Amino acid sequence: MKHYFPFLVFLIFNSCQYFEKQVPSEKELLQKELKSINWKEVDEYPSLADCEKINNKNQRQQCFFEIMTQLIQEKLDIDTLSVLYPELDTIEVKVTVFPDATINFEPQFPKDSVNYDRIKIDSILRARLVDFPKINPAIKRGIPVKSQFILPVILKEKEVKQNQ
Repeated sequence: MKHYFPFLVFLIFNSCQYFEKQVPSEKELLQKELKSINWKEVDEYPSLADCEKINNKNQRQQCFFEIMTQLIQEKLDIDTLSVLYPELDTIEVKVTVFPDATINFEPQFPKDSVNYDRIKIDSILRARLVDFPKINPAIKRGIPVKSQFILPVILKEKEVKQNQ
């Protein structure tokens, strides 16, 4: 037993090196974490108060898009876009929701559309698309982030009454 004691002490002191592991640096951990994040998707999409009660992420997203499209269509129904441009039945609107819950609307035109007065349509959109309900911004890892999406808005053609 006396012969094993020095060997045991030697083994205990030398075994500590097997327990030491190299701790990665803060920069390495940060780079690894940044690479693992999918920056193209958010944890929570923007939402309206009407959609907050929905628990399913996809259904809440669908609710938000449907209500936003409906609100934009209602606001544009009272305008003259369909009279000025009867051939324009659908317009795509790029909606940007900023982290401070402000929103911005920008019409998107096909590349071959030279017959539309883009400035006039843009000014009509900016004048009509105001007074929206409060929108909660998208959330990524607990932080509000900017999000953008394109909504197709169907313009309803108004009937013009003719004097007979």
